[in-house]
Amino acid sequence: MGRKLNIIDLFCGCGGLSLGFENAGYNVLLGIDMWEDALKTYRRNHKNDNTLCADLATLPVEEVNKAINYEKVDVIIGGPPCQGFSIAGKRIVDDDRNNLYKSFVRMVAFFKPKAFVLENVPNILSIGDGAVREAIIKDFSELGYKVTYKVLLAADYGVPQNRRRAIFVGMLEGKEFAFPQPTVNHPVTSKEAISDLPEEGIEDGGNYPSPPLTDYQRLMRRGCEKLYNHEITIHNDRTKEIIAMVPDGGNYKDLPVELQNTRKVHIAWTRLNSKRPSITIDTGHFHHFHYEYNRVPSARESARFQSFPDSFVFIGNKTSKLKQIGNAVPPLMAEVIANEIKKQLK
Repeated sequence: MGRKLNIIDLFCGCGGLSLGFENAGYNVLLGIDMWEDALKTYRRNHKNDNTLCADLATLPVEEVNKAINYEKVDVIIGGPPCQGFSIAGKRIVDDDRNNLYKSFVRMVAFFKPKAFVLENVPNILSIGDGAVREAIIKDFSELGYKVTYKVLLAADYGVPQNRRRAIFVGMLEGKEFAFPQPTVNHPVTSKEAISDLPEEGIEDGGNYPSPPLTDYQRLMRRGCEKLYNHEITIHNDRTKEIIAMVPDGGNYKDLPVELQNTRKVHIAWTRLNSKRPSITIDTGHFHHFHYEYNRVPSARESARFQSFPDSFVFIGNKTSKLKQIGNAVPPLMAEVIANEIKKQLK
């Protein structure tokens, strides 16, 4: 058996991608992000807690090289924020807003890893009539990478969430990456994901009130004796009354007409469907309600929908935890991609 493959995680957040690659047997050398809250969680949960809190747009490559002790980098992974793309006509222009993406290119150009994984929202493929997509392919092709991309659905890989993500994989030496086939025939439902977690909150380090009820819950609870991050949001009575009118899997259209516009977003008053995977977990979590209880999901329930194991403990206030979870890549999906890359690099 050769040495483990070394990776760097750019824009790592709390480390969903890192965790997936770690579980697939990679060695994570470093996580870089500019949000210290997320890095506290990252350091608490990863075997190697080496992080840099820095703005990647301005971070010198030499500093990264020093932080990893000049070790060889085999794979670079990460999801640069997509909000910033600045486009003119059909190309990315020189604009500060493109510097985060350009910094990903800069790191790959310097370290020349055998492969890279760039994760983003599906919209990245169509922004500016495909200008961003074409720029990504062109920039990395010029560095010698064969780039393939695909929109993956997390639920196809055992994650109880209908989360779609665009994944670009670049392989050096002209190899073309073949994306993994779905790993499950039946998606895990939101009820199968969280039905063992109680309606009421539980203090960090408290006991589980019931044994695991499904295979997925057993998987999430593996090696974890106590429950963390199951702090619930207390809604006012009026909000609870309105939530109570929405059936399992329903939304604002199930409310009386005079209440339908009480929230101005199209996803308002949506109850999760107990028989389906969760809808996409976002960073706000204030419009999606539990399929049965009249409240939004706790951080632990949201983490389950993202496939973070219960042993992964989030640090920060409630808003921060929910944002960290919503920004993350589901570790189970990341692990499938990581295993496939490892197989194809051999």
